[in-house]
Amino acid sequence: MIIFTWSVFIKNIKLFDAHFHIVDKRFPIVVNQGYLPEEFTYSDYLSRMQGFTLCGGVVVSGSFQSFDQSYLVDALKKLGSEFVGITQLPISVSDKELQVLGNCEIRGIRFNLKRGGSEGLHHLKDMATRVYDVVGWHVELYVDSHELTGIYNTLLTLPALSIDHLGLTKDGFGVLVKLAERGVRVKASGFGRVNLNIRNALKDLYAANPKSLMFGTDLPSTRSPRAFDNNDIDLITDVFESDQADNILYKNGLEFYSIN
Repeated sequence: MIIFTWSVFIKNIKLFDAHFHIVDKRFPIVVNQGYLPEEFTYSDYLSRMQGFTLCGGVVVSGSFQSFDQSYLVDALKKLGSEFVGITQLPISVSDKELQVLGNCEIRGIRFNLKRGGSEGLHHLKDMATRVYDVVGWHVELYVDSHELTGIYNTLLTLPALSIDHLGLTKDGFGVLVKLAERGVRVKASGFGRVNLNIRNALKDLYAANPKSLMFGTDLPSTRSPRAFDNNDIDLITDVFESDQADNILYKNGLEFYSIN
């Protein structure tokens, strides 16, 4: 179990956490690139977030969970109806399996180009179209922005798309901004793992599309040089007017994931 220490957080900030992970070792976990995460259960997550007014969130499958669905279905049942999931699936998944997972509040499929553990990029377009047509899901990419130029035209053809962690790097960031202009959502998450000026990146993406940015804690911040800190929230509230910050912190996420 991961134990966090942090100063008392007394700001009653409303938050839809659009990106976090649950690691429950009762379910299958695989070593990825020599890495095996520590446990971080749904109760650990709720304990860490008790200083916020949490109105829901998105449990995202990590590379170390590969194509396992059991942990995710279990976590979503325990977290409640305001929480949804993003999973990883092989190309062989059937329409019936998609529908079953959709009934379990899974809303998207992840392609992990950074760490692996997901289906390959060559299946991106076909799977994105299929999951959208069958169950209305979007595709989520964990990818460095510098790789976006080579797949930009393909990404524009996808019916619904989000990109993790501000695209991670300043190289290629301009392409990410162009995608935001075209309606692609961007997770304002993983501030401890990015290589760019976060304030400027947030401003540029919000100017490109006020609906694009969706904040996520990225808890438990696996492999990140720095874990999520409450000051990451302060960064957003300092940079933006209150109504703009509300869009990023909860309104855009609630809308995109259709949480009532």
